[in-house]
Amino acid sequence: MVWTWRFEKSDGTETVPAVEPGEFSTQGDAESWIGEVWKELLEGGTEQVTLFEDGTEVYGPMSLSAAEG
Repeated sequence: MVWTWRFEKSDGTETVPAVEPGEFSTQGDAESWIGEVWKELLEGGTEQVTLFEDGTEVYGPMSLSAAEG
């Protein structure tokens, strides 16, 4: 299984992340990575993310600005 993130503006337009994510072997690894770098992603123009497992959407879009609170 390969877990990946899609990075978007708030209108759903795909954007290039400020931090290169690569691929993750578990959902936990993918979520831990987002937890560590969400501020850099937000500052770099990514406003929301969607998680995929082997190309199938698992959840999202999840707003990164909500994580600020």
